[in-house]
Amino acid sequence: MPMISDKSPITFSDPMPDEVDVVVIGAGVAGTATSYFLAEKGVKVLLCDKGRVAGEQSSRNWGWVRQQARDWRELPVMMESNRIWRGLAEKTGEKDLTFTQAGCLHLVENEKAFANFEKWYETAKQHQLDTKMLSKAEIAARYPNIKGNFVGGFLTESDGRAEPFVAIPALARAARKLGVTIIEGCAVRTLDIQAGRVAGVVTEKGRVRCGQAVLAGGAWSTYFAANSGVNLPQLPVRSTVARTEPVPEFYGPNTNTPGLAIRRRTDGGYTIASLDLSEHYISKSSFKYFTKYINLLRASSRDVRLMLGPPKGYPGAWGSPSRWTADEVTPFERMRVLNPEPSPTSLKHIRERLPNRFPELAAAKFAETWAGMIDVMPDAVPTLCETDRIKGLYIATGLSGHGFGIGPAIGRIMSDVVTGRPTGHDISHFRIQRFFDGSPIVPGPY
Repeated sequence: MPMISDKSPITFSDPMPDEVDVVVIGAGVAGTATSYFLAEKGVKVLLCDKGRVAGEQSSRNWGWVRQQARDWRELPVMMESNRIWRGLAEKTGEKDLTFTQAGCLHLVENEKAFANFEKWYETAKQHQLDTKMLSKAEIAARYPNIKGNFVGGFLTESDGRAEPFVAIPALARAARKLGVTIIEGCAVRTLDIQAGRVAGVVTEKGRVRCGQAVLAGGAWSTYFAANSGVNLPQLPVRSTVARTEPVPEFYGPNTNTPGLAIRRRTDGGYTIASLDLSEHYISKSSFKYFTKYINLLRASSRDVRLMLGPPKGYPGAWGSPSRWTADEVTPFERMRVLNPEPSPTSLKHIRERLPNRFPELAAAKFAETWAGMIDVMPDAVPTLCETDRIKGLYIATGLSGHGFGIGPAIGRIMSDVVTGRPTGHDISHFRIQRFFDGSPIVPGPY
């Protein structure tokens, strides 16, 4: 199945309601999961997407359901998400939500990297995660066909994978069964604010009354928020991925090695990505939020490349309007599905490194290559909260490349936040105010 695009058929086109309890803006993994869990609680929900369900990063990621190497703030949430993933297919009756426990394997080639991962390993033990430390000899014995001068590694056997481009539409179908109204090709233009709180939304197809709205717009969230007067310091980063044609299963676990990561797919191929390059198109927001990202840039092990100006229609593109009214066509309608070109540099790295790292895949042909725009926060962990500026507006964005695996738990948590129930987690780490109240910005792994 090819990547979702603006040419993909619309499959969710329910009638527009006059009024609901909650409007969810954006049908990626965060928005779709939030809608599903709200509906479980009996909340009347409208889920709108300017393009397609999971059309952007939620279908373009690696498909890892990974607890391994999660930031300490995310790890308890991700452990819950792992449990949710395991039961989703049976619970919903949607086989496309099948979770495959394959494990996550992380291999390192220098002592400094190993020592850094050992620090995370202590966090994993505190949470009783099943991560095991592997010696050089154990790696050679268990994984002889992965090539490298590895000094050690880590295996988390309870981790696994699912298929992003079919899983999130399947979750949307499950949400619809619970009563969620879902409309693709329907951008939410603005919020209807009365007396400082949400009273409704205005979509390109008309106004809908509601008392609460959840912004889960991925890379577009910053711009929707800004039009409503909410300062959201999120920036998009391009990441490139490839998939091979079907080949025998030479490698089982999701495997992360220096410079290359792979995972087995249900179609018989492998998803492959290089790990050392992130690309950011410089926009006005880049300058506005630069100081908040300094620590992340310093801490990142990746080559972060800055490129001049987003292409026309991209989030933050020069010349795009920064403010609009409910009567105007918005940037969201002009770019239904953000479908960036893959990075030639990343593809070159993948092709050059694959034979030397995973030799059995050296002759595998690429069936498809693609890119996605990852919504990154300055500390590389999500923003999950109600805004302090507009009552009834909630934010669920900035999943920073970790969103697919953690998405179900994000949705469960947001459903509790919106309905005023205890979440079971300390989500103060994810409040938007952390970037403006003097709190130190401490990056997690990205």
